Amino acid sequence: MSSQIFKPTIFKRRESEARSYCRGFDTVFTTALGSEMTDAAGRTYIDFLAGCSSLNYGHNDPDMKAALMAHLSENGIAHGLDMHTGVKARFLETFEDVILKPRGMNHKVMFTGPTGTNAVEAAIKLARKVTGRHNIIAFTNGFHGMTMGALACTGNAGKRAGAGAPLGGTTHMPFEGAFGENVDSLEIIEQMLGNPSSGVDAPAAFIIEPVQGEGGLNAATPEFMQGIARLAKEHGALLIVDDIQAGCGRTGPFFSFEEMGIEADLIPMAKSFSGMGLPFAALLIKPELDIWTPAEHNGTFRGNNHAFVTARVAIEKFWSDDALQKDVARRATMIEHTLETIATMVPGAKLKGRGMMRGVDVGSGDLAGAICAEAFENGLIIETSGAGDEVVKVLAPLTTPDEVLKDGLNILTEAARSVLTTQKMAAE
Repeated sequence: MSSQIFKPTIFKRRESEARSYCRGFDTVFTTALGSEMTDAAGRTYIDFLAGCSSLNYGHNDPDMKAALMAHLSENGIAHGLDMHTGVKARFLETFEDVILKPRGMNHKVMFTGPTGTNAVEAAIKLARKVTGRHNIIAFTNGFHGMTMGALACTGNAGKRAGAGAPLGGTTHMPFEGAFGENVDSLEIIEQMLGNPSSGVDAPAAFIIEPVQGEGGLNAATPEFMQGIARLAKEHGALLIVDDIQAGCGRTGPFFSFEEMGIEADLIPMAKSFSGMGLPFAALLIKPELDIWTPAEHNGTFRGNNHAFVTARVAIEKFWSDDALQKDVARRATMIEHTLETIATMVPGAKLKGRGMMRGVDVGSGDLAGAICAEAFENGLIIETSGAGDEVVKVLAPLTTPDEVLKDGLNILTEAARSVLTTQKMAAE
């Protein structure tokens, strides 16, 4: 029976034109487990997208699922605004004991609306409130969300154009390597901030991703991050480290910056923070900066009680020891070897990213898109990244079994080889 009958027209007829991922993955998914998704026709795909890093621990982790089902069966709180609940208390205690204390962190946890962009909005507002300044320094190729404040900090022209209104209050500076390997971005930023005639207003905060997820997997070095932290301190600004996509183990440690020798004032978290793909976001705040008045930044869905359940299990299961971090390092090496093989096929191609947030820049959005499309036809879900969608981006769940990871990487390698062969033949 043709799989075409499993593609109902309801999506095209009723879903907004804003839909995006489904255009590249034209099937109807019905179930998912671990690192695989299955469609209505019964075909199983290896998932190297993982909810854009919202499913670092895979689909339907059995322990998280069991805990959530128990909570539901016991009539546990589903929605409680920001009221105290038992599951919130257990989550905070676990987060404090397993994540914060071992890392010498004393941050408060502010539960914002359920998406990463809301956590970023809260960070921006708080930085302005604390400093009395308005200017936020963001970076080229940065992505921080689609609401107006977060979008103002985002670099992508296409996404910014969707605002339909001026996006102000920010100054964009070059990310490390943005102008080429021989251009010192940090020196440029330092000169701009040190020149009273540069036109750059005194900053309230710097906002930076240690690895730019949507911007092409540009990975900052510890030296660059330390330089930005130093400049923030020298100029009386706060340091906002956006760890929404790069955090929760994606680069190895729980926080992507924790081995870089810096202290973040504000840390927006979302995506895999819930552990299971449930909507859940928070802003981690140094205690002395927590000067909000009650309900000054609120929202009906601040704090998801179902996510408190699954997030606690995720932390207890995966972060009580260093086993997952070691697995990420080992699997990252496997991914790197495959991407190196692909890079040898494309003149000028280069590896991007860090940990299991990796990709290969093939120099062309058309080529990267063709490789991903060919991979999907052969059973692999994978997407592109970068200003021109030129990076083939691997975001496999951190828990992907080695054999499944190898199978997915083989599909990707063969997809690249097939596309390049076809293009070569067409050119001859």
